[in-house]
Amino acid sequence: MFLTTLSGKHFDYLNATADDIDIEDIANALSNICRFAGHVPEFYSVAQHSVLCSYIVPPEFAFEALMHDAAEAYCQDIPQPLKRLLPDYKFIEDRVDALIRTKYNLPIDMSPVVKYADLTMLATERRDLELDDGTRWAILDDIPCSDLIQVNPLRPGQAYGLFMNRFNELMEAGSITSEATSNGR
Repeated sequence: MFLTTLSGKHFDYLNATADDIDIEDIANALSNICRFAGHVPEFYSVAQHSVLCSYIVPPEFAFEALMHDAAEAYCQDIPQPLKRLLPDYKFIEDRVDALIRTKYNLPIDMSPVVKYADLTMLATERRDLELDDGTRWAILDDIPCSDLIQVNPLRPGQAYGLFMNRFNELMEAGSITSEATSNGR
């Protein structure tokens, strides 16, 4: 069983290797995946979310923040309440995440600063995408919205360009190691 990616690779979930990971496949898929399982007033992509996360962390964490949801390019963005009910999915997602982290020389586990940025973006998205109906989101207790970011959703093609531009910018700045650049363009 495999997924055929845009680049034509056959991504076998149980036997994939780091060579099966392609940055353009990641950018394309994430730009076409809507956050919040599509339950937003207008399309807002995981790619745009990832780029915005990369801007609110210290520069040394920008690449990790850009790539923090890259596994979703192969596994989709499953809402946390559902993900908790799917242990097999979580195993596969963790395996794909590990392959991406290996390919791009990222830390084995997500850095706390990136996790915090992800939550800050969630709070900001809740504010800017008008998702706040007054219900408490416990995961956001004591997490502020970003004062630096205003979420204005982009179309998928725009989000793809934004993601690839940020990837290339970080590559040129030396944020991506030599192994990652030889594997990711």
